[in-house]
Amino acid sequence: MILITGFNGQLGYDLGKICHDKSIAYLGIDKNQLDITDKDAVNAFFDMHTIDAVIHCAAYTAVDNAEDDKDICNKVNIDGTKNLVDACQKVGSKLLFVSTDYVFDGMKKDLYDTHDSTSPLSIYGQSKAIAENYIKNTLSKHFIVRISWAFGINGKNFVKTMLRLGKEKESISVVSDQFGSPTYTKDVAQLLIEIIQSEKYGIYHATNEGFCSWSELAEYIMVKANCKTKIIPILTSEYPTKAKRPMNSRLSKKSLDDAGFNRLPSWKDAIDRYLIELVENEGQL
Repeated sequence: MILITGFNGQLGYDLGKICHDKSIAYLGIDKNQLDITDKDAVNAFFDMHTIDAVIHCAAYTAVDNAEDDKDICNKVNIDGTKNLVDACQKVGSKLLFVSTDYVFDGMKKDLYDTHDSTSPLSIYGQSKAIAENYIKNTLSKHFIVRISWAFGINGKNFVKTMLRLGKEKESISVVSDQFGSPTYTKDVAQLLIEIIQSEKYGIYHATNEGFCSWSELAEYIMVKANCKTKIIPILTSEYPTKAKRPMNSRLSKKSLDDAGFNRLPSWKDAIDRYLIELVENEGQL
């Protein structure tokens, strides 16, 4: 049985669909079914269910709000993760932790490797890095998978925001000096299921192939959606946010290659398929 936390989020939703389609036994939960910050509740939950593996997607992800809501962010991302890790350790389950490019400061000129030191710029990034370290030091049967710029059918994301603004505005200013890779949750969910069914423990980076800036991504979305809205590239300094973001979020996939896992399709291919999925689900873009 695979336990999927954060089941109502973008990634949790796609993981559930894949498990259902492949007849993989799973249990999807959100905070209404289990408060992961309650250690006793987590232990009781593990006593009630036979859990072989956990894919831990649940997280506080409001990056800017976390700067003011540090306690809540840390309670969910650190304490909640610790409770799950301790429960896994107790019963011998393996755990896959979904992490983020925000554990890095973005100062490196080259691609970030899985073994590079973490140096987060934000409260959110710090909470995920602390959780990663606890997992590495506590649970031998662990996978840490870092993704970035996630988009999926079930929830809010950059692609949906651009499509909405494209209907409302003649032009949109988008940051052009932050670089990384989008991650289609439908694609990475397939990979996570492969990883969790293996014993190839360790850290992985899993995003769609290729790199772009936010403004390049926005321009591609507009072209593919046949939207005439003009994308105006701006610098990060022209768009101040409460939380600092890494300028370079380009992640190396060498660990995937070394373990024999397939890389994800290109981000452009992923956007193409996602736009089709949106039409199929909502009838229009």
